Amino acid sequence: MKESHRVIGHGEVVRGAVRQFRLQGSVDMEMLATQLAVSRATLYRVAGSRDALLGNALWLLGDRLLARSRAARRQRGPDGVIEVSRRFAERLRAARSMRRFVGAEPQTAARVLFTPSGEVHRRAILAQRDIFVEAGAGRSSDDLFPLAFLYVRIMESVLYGELFSGRAVEFPTAERALRGLLPD
Repeated sequence: MKESHRVIGHGEVVRGAVRQFRLQGSVDMEMLATQLAVSRATLYRVAGSRDALLGNALWLLGDRLLARSRAARRQRGPDGVIEVSRRFAERLRAARSMRRFVGAEPQTAARVLFTPSGEVHRRAILAQRDIFVEAGAGRSSDDLFPLAFLYVRIMESVLYGELFSGRAVEFPTAERALRGLLPD
């Protein structure tokens, strides 16, 4: 008797990881493989690694929050950029699953969020560059990459200050530094 193999795509795996993360604040690869009705070997072949899968899941969740924050923007220019950042920070800080993840797995969170293993940081820089352009707060997108990098690093301090120093950085404190990076 021939054993059947379930074919699963990357998108389906990431969506499964998102569902699990929202419920548990983490991704358990063995549990996810069972939920998706695939072997662990298939799951790893499609996902690459747990860090890569977490990065994709976190980016999908974060990108949704960012899209809502961008859609709610009422101002243009530097004030519009700050408005999006403030809304995003509020929404992400309210995400119980994210707080649970950072608290329970700080080393994994730092690796996935801030290093190439999860690609969240790189994607955040590209998204921030686009926000600058949308808000009319800059020149060409190529010129904005270094500013977007610095802007994202400051925002990461607001969002994950506890990982860096054990202390939160409040948005109003960071806002002065963020505004300093924005062209008038």
